[in-house]
Amino acid sequence: MSRIRLSEQPEYKFHHTITLQPRDINYGGHLGNDALVSLLGVARVNMLRSIGISEADLGDGRTGIIMSDLVVNFRAEGFMFDELLIDTHIGELSRTGFRIFHRVTKEKTLIALAETGITTFDYASRKIAPVPVALLKALQVQTD
Repeated sequence: MSRIRLSEQPEYKFHHTITLQPRDINYGGHLGNDALVSLLGVARVNMLRSIGISEADLGDGRTGIIMSDLVVNFRAEGFMFDELLIDTHIGELSRTGFRIFHRVTKEKTLIALAETGITTFDYASRKIAPVPVALLKALQVQTD
């Protein structure tokens, strides 16, 4: 069976800490895959908020995002009340999207790597839209 293998990014610009709760634990007694996807969403929302934009408004008043793909590589287990650090980075910008890279750790243990493909979308016209200049400027300010 072929497998997609993700690699850590050289750097992550954004950081979000979260404590695992009972709702995040599956029948196997550890962090569930569905819960991890939700936690990545929380980290994404907080990252965007930190640069003054949101999933529904990338700074131009009309363009939002749609997740077009998701890959997760689990490397270790997470357990109830573990404090996780989710490091996040936006990269591979194109005309109509970008990728978000996540690294999830518990202390020095790598729990998971994840990568999401994001398509920029104009919800009013229901069409794919170019990445707004406002997002590019917000990212530039963050990286300087």
